[in-house]
Amino acid sequence: MVETDVIHCGECSEVLATFPDDCIDLTVTSPPYGTLREYNGYVFDFEPIARQLYRVTKPGGVVVWVVNDQTKNGSESLRSFKQVIFFNELGFNVHDTMIYKKKHLSFPDKNRYYQGFDYMFVISKGYPLVFNQIKDRKNKTAGRLVEGKDRNPDGSFRKNKRGGLGRKIGEFGARFNVWEYSNTVRSLEHPAPFPQALARDHIISWSNPGDIVLDPFVGSGTTSAEAKKLNRQYIGIDISAEYCELARRRIANAKIPLPGMEA
Repeated sequence: MVETDVIHCGECSEVLATFPDDCIDLTVTSPPYGTLREYNGYVFDFEPIARQLYRVTKPGGVVVWVVNDQTKNGSESLRSFKQVIFFNELGFNVHDTMIYKKKHLSFPDKNRYYQGFDYMFVISKGYPLVFNQIKDRKNKTAGRLVEGKDRNPDGSFRKNKRGGLGRKIGEFGARFNVWEYSNTVRSLEHPAPFPQALARDHIISWSNPGDIVLDPFVGSGTTSAEAKKLNRQYIGIDISAEYCELARRRIANAKIPLPGMEA
């Protein structure tokens, strides 16, 4: 068994090495984006951490890896893609490449378009055991009947044999894999907190109440606080004692859901 509802202070791969195999249901995290932000002077060694994440993730468990690339000397680093390829080589499936679309943008360089998104790589150890689909996208064709055809290899059409044909389209449908959030979160204590709603929506999607949610770069504690609110167990890790204390304070102030209100 692994201890839960705790924030560990230490180097990530070393802390994870003390965990038993196959103990984590879900990881939601955002590692440092190259040298775009200062994290109290700390850096991270990706490959040992990735190996430990694979070991501790349960079969059917999911890792949500929120990341982007640094642009230096006119070229993107491609670090995000190198990382997800390494995860895949370890044995993870790349279940989905999702996009975190930002509502507010910083000023771009003069020779490129505005940078408006981060990647949210959803990787899984085998096929994900949990998927609680969020259906809050308003359908423009609500009330119409579902219809459609499939295309044959020669370009001709055939009748769609999948289920659901003829049913009435509801008012709301499942989300697409591009999620938009306000990114105006500001913190004088941490350089790069991500939106609470982003962590919340992934926790809802890929875990159930009582599951264990890990953030190996816990920072200001967003993932762990949202896990607590959603009646999940949490584990956070950070090498910075200052950030660990910040996360603990934030989690202590998180509201525990009332009975029957859990997601």
